[in-house]
Amino acid sequence: MNLVYFTGWSFFRLVCQFYFRWRVYNPERVPLKGPVILAANHASYIDPFLVGAGVRRSINYLAREDLFEFPVAGWILRHWQAVPVDRDGGGATGLRMILDRLLQDGGIVLFPEGTRTRDGQLQRVRSGIGLIVVKSTAPVVPVRVFGTFAAYGRHLRLPRPRPIAVKYGAPLLFEKARAEAKICSKPRLKEIYQQVAEEIMAAVARLGPYQDKASFP
Repeated sequence: MNLVYFTGWSFFRLVCQFYFRWRVYNPERVPLKGPVILAANHASYIDPFLVGAGVRRSINYLAREDLFEFPVAGWILRHWQAVPVDRDGGGATGLRMILDRLLQDGGIVLFPEGTRTRDGQLQRVRSGIGLIVVKSTAPVVPVRVFGTFAAYGRHLRLPRPRPIAVKYGAPLLFEKARAEAKICSKPRLKEIYQQVAEEIMAAVARLGPYQDKASFP
């Protein structure tokens, strides 16, 4: 972690501890070195920072490219090595940058659902994460966040002091899917992207916050 990232990481951990009374489950499942994709459900603007704050390694976040135009926000995002994406979710340039970060042994937070939930429930998965997973060699750690919809969902203007939690699942490797993707037809390739995305989301859905003892990293 560089100094700017460490400062933001430490600040958000304090906010999580004292304002949201957070709980963290199984952070040891996230590799501390090498490329990794953290695939989480999405309920709030809090989610990316919660997922990153629970692990002791720097994580690359996705950020709208127009945010980089603001002096302070842009400076912070560049020092955090955030990946600029367009409003539609990335496009070819965003995809290349995500894959480049993974090739550089970076960690990336991705949301298989693509957008924040409107009712607090898990949403239908999109195939985009399947494409990224198949084109990379990074392990995928399913992650589930809890309580962030009640704390700062779409229906709220300001964050509320509600308990939140994050739980990390066992890494998924997708070796067979990646091997098949190298030799299959284009129609089959699209199916593989969707199947990988659905498998990730199913792993996220299986995570529960009270099955293991929480840690306080």
